Parts: sequence; C-alpha cells; structure tokens
Amino acid sequence: MSESYQGYVDLRSDTVTRPTSAMREAMYQAEVGDDVYGEDPTVNQLEEYAAHLLGKEASLFVPSGTMANQIAILTHTQRGDEVFIHRDNHIYYYEGGAAAMWSQATFTQLAGPEGLMSPEDLEASIRPKNIHHPRPRLLSLENTHNRAGGAALSRERLRPLIEVARRHQLQVHLDGARIANAAIALGVPIAELTEDVDSVSMCLSKGLGAPVGSVIAGSKAYIDQARVYRKWLGGGMRQAGILAAAGIYALDHHIERLADDHRRALTLAQALIDMGYRVDMPSVPTNMVMVDLDVPVDGVISALKTAGILLGAMGPRRLRLVTHLDVDDEGIQRTIDAFAHLTPAKG
Repeated sequence: MSESYQGYVDLRSDTVTRPTSAMREAMYQAEVGDDVYGEDPTVNQLEEYAAHLLGKEASLFVPSGTMANQIAILTHTQRGDEVFIHRDNHIYYYEGGAAAMWSQATFTQLAGPEGLMSPEDLEASIRPKNIHHPRPRLLSLENTHNRAGGAALSRERLRPLIEVARRHQLQVHLDGARIANAAIALGVPIAELTEDVDSVSMCLSKGLGAPVGSVIAGSKAYIDQARVYRKWLGGGMRQAGILAAAGIYALDHHIERLADDHRRALTLAQALIDMGYRVDMPSVPTNMVMVDLDVPVDGVISALKTAGILLGAMGPRRLRLVTHLDVDDEGIQRTIDAFAHLTPAKG
C-alpha cells in the first residue's frame, strides 16, 4: 500500500498537485461527447484554446507528456531518420527509449550548458547526404529545461539553433512541457517562444495543476497526422471532456500564478545559499532548485522526509526541489528550517 503524504511539503515535482475545488467543479460541469468521433465539445474547446495560446493552427489533446513527444517524433520522422537532441533532454533521458519502439528514429546526442548545444556543434554533427548516413530530419529542443534546473530559454537563445536546422531542411520540435513557466519567467507571450518551431508539446499536469493531459500543437495537416498516431498508441479517450475541462481551467487560472512558484523557488534557493549549500541556478530560473551535496542524497532525503519534507534526486549527490501551487510560503519556510539542521550535508 502506498504512503499518504498529507501534511508533507512535497517538493519532488510539480506533477504532484491535486485539482483545486474550482477545477473539480469545472470538471463536474463539463459537457462531454465522444472525442474519437470529434464530438466532445470541451475537448474541442481546449484544443482550439491551446492552439491559439501556442500560436499554431491546431492542437491535439493527449493523455501524457511522453505520448505527446513520441507522437510528435512519429509525425516528423520515418524509420531510421536522425534526430538531433541535447543529451539531457527529457525525450532522450526520461522517456524509456520509447522512440526506439515507436518511431525507430536514431538520436544524435549533443552537449552544452543549460540544455542547449551550440549552433557550431549542431552544424558539425549534420552529415552530408550519403547512403551510409541516416537522413537528418529533426531538431528537438526543450523549454524550460528540466535537467538544467528549469532553465527558461529565450527565443534569442533558441533562434541560432533553429537557423542551422532550417539551412539543413530539418523540422523542429519543442518539448514545451513547462513552456508556460518559461514565458512567465521571461515576461513574454507563450507564442513568442513557439513561433519558430514546427511543433510543440505542453503539459497541463505539471505546474499548471491539471490532473492529466498534454497538448501537441502545429499546422492543421501535422495535427491531422498526429491524431492518427494518437489512435495507434491508444490515446483516444472518448468522453475526455471531463479531463479537458481541467486543462481549460488551468490555462485560464494557473499560468500567471506561476510567478509565485518562481518567487518561492528563489526564496528557497537564496536561503540555502546563505546556509552554505551549493545551489546550481540557471541564468533565468523558474520553479526548480538544484542542490549539490558532498554526501549521498539518500540519507538527506530520508532525514528531510522524517521532518515532513519530500524531495527528489537528480543524481547520486544532487537534489531537486520543485515549487508548485500546492506549496505556499509556510511550506517554503518549513523546508528552509529543515535544511538548517542538515549541516553535515554541506560538506
């Protein structure tokens, strides 16, 4: 039987949020139909809303972020095609090698700070057309970048990579699971960060607080094909308006408030720095705090759990703390107080 963490400050992820009372009411009141037939009015409303927000012609509601990204790759590629991706991107690092099963694309991994490879490295990795080489087809980016500490990447930082991709006739997919966090941190519309890409995924069940779901957005023709792949992967959810209503509520009410999560993350980070902890912050931080320790994380996670604080590990000696709508100022102070008693963890 799983543990109940009621009363804990849960900083493991922004996926642990529970629907608010108002979101639950929106779900209860949702008008539904059969979405596989295109007859669920609430799903249709969500897809139109998300497409507009992301600056694309159309969008598609799917059960999860992983499915969104895998459908996106399937729609862009054929078997054996080459995808250029940062080695720490979610699609490569956290999706169980799913592309090997579904799209059967090959991944060329590149490195660089804050989840971005350099344009020069990307250019050098694209091989000329030759029977011995896979067809270069897709550049995959991520914003915000999870393993880079929630780095928010501006359009200006992404554009040089996209320009390389265009010179080589590559398509561009953006894993924008937390693209709303990036937009709020950078003070720009979401559509500004997605304007230059061919497709984008956005998660509704991370910082936005919906219980389930992601969307993929792109051209109408692209989404028409993506809908076929959603069917293949079992993503047709029938009366999904109950879930789509939560997504609509999240987009209406939970985007601007992401600034509170970012503020709390900075408060937490500064307090830890003041205590002597090593905190790795990206140039534009959002709702994540990465803490590097001189001891294995397991003991620290266990000790903080005893104090009512739940954390996640990003490596043998790296902690990840993620703020979200279920963590208030009091929860941040409780976390700071708990860390203050872990002096040995600092070295």
